[in-house]
Amino acid sequence: MEQYKKEFIEFMVESDVLKFGEFTLKSGRKSPFFMNAGAYVTGSQLKRLGEYYAKAIYDNYGDDFDVLFGPAYKGIPLAVATAVAFYELYGKEIRYCSNRKEVKDHGDVGILLGSDIRDKERIVIIEDVTTSGKSIEETFPILRAQGDVEIVGLMVSLNRMERGRNTDRSALDEIRETYGFPTAAIVTMGDVVECLYNKECQGKVVIDDAIKEAIDRYFEQYGAVR
Repeated sequence: MEQYKKEFIEFMVESDVLKFGEFTLKSGRKSPFFMNAGAYVTGSQLKRLGEYYAKAIYDNYGDDFDVLFGPAYKGIPLAVATAVAFYELYGKEIRYCSNRKEVKDHGDVGILLGSDIRDKERIVIIEDVTTSGKSIEETFPILRAQGDVEIVGLMVSLNRMERGRNTDRSALDEIRETYGFPTAAIVTMGDVVECLYNKECQGKVVIDDAIKEAIDRYFEQYGAVR
């Protein structure tokens, strides 16, 4: 596992973004782990978060793209922080763009916030975590409406590695198969377990035998077929 991935996993725990215990998801599933990207709230956290995203995007998609698109609302700070980090790490100017939930009809009109997207441009979509693909259903037509654009890929922070409600495939696999562009994550839950199981993080063991057993049971029931 790359060093930045190990650091990112510890960063999620340190930032109280990745938690372990018992959590009820929107799907109704009882999960032994939960991620809340809304817990990244400080300048230093957003700086580091942008750097991890930038490194993962560079590793998976290189730097031959024009725009980082962050779906509203959580994708907006992700796109901004990552565009800044991409320039600092790789010296490449990448523009950021997002959508508005409501189309603005005065001043800076339209559905887009940030940069315009022009015909023939290459786009990387950036999100926190994808469990259903619903946001891509909303995002994809918006991007296509801007012209003959190419979606280079989707990057999320964590692949939960669980199947959707009506399929045996993971949300990332479904998106790739449905829309025809690559998908990737900074880390997977498999990486998280490998990194944290019976190892100290922030002075304590966050995945002990009991949590590991709960995660294994969860994936026996809900794990995605690859």
